[in-house]
Amino acid sequence: MDKKRIGFGLTGSFCTVDQVIPMIQEIKSLGHTVIPIVSHNLQTVDTRFGSSAHFLAEIEKCAEYKPVTSMVEAEGLGPSTPLDALVIAPMTGTSLSKFSQGISDTPVLFAAKATLRNNKPVVLAISTNDGLGQNGVNIMSLLKTKHIYFVPFTQDNPETKPNSIVSEFSLIKPTLEHALMSKQLQPVLHQNTK
Repeated sequence: MDKKRIGFGLTGSFCTVDQVIPMIQEIKSLGHTVIPIVSHNLQTVDTRFGSSAHFLAEIEKCAEYKPVTSMVEAEGLGPSTPLDALVIAPMTGTSLSKFSQGISDTPVLFAAKATLRNNKPVVLAISTNDGLGQNGVNIMSLLKTKHIYFVPFTQDNPETKPNSIVSEFSLIKPTLEHALMSKQLQPVLHQNTK
């Protein structure tokens, strides 16, 4: 595969960010340039899962590229320095909802809008507590949208969080490879509840 400019957007699903950051290195291992893009929450909110400063440092270290942190920087990813594809991982339920409604009020969502405008793939790796609840309709809407591809997802804890779903982050790289060929991996994984 030719070397590409891949955007990697991260939103504030803080419990999964540490699982996602190593995927930047996996994409880089293919020879691609990875441009990280971070949401406002990831830039400013500290949680029990880690500080924003920690996450930003780890993202920059893995990507070897300073994260895009503003709408102005993200806008350039459309006309002047376009991406060949954009991965958003983790993608929160809030970001998913906004994206499905065409709202682009964060650097990550603005980069997604710019990428779609260029008819390039946007790969979503979701992590949401209400994927089988209120956000279900947003997932279904985006599943049928041209140039949008989902990293396969499943319920992460069907017993205590029956509406919660999360993508299998280890499948980000193959999902991206397929998306660059306009192909979708089977997006819904069956979970054994025994």
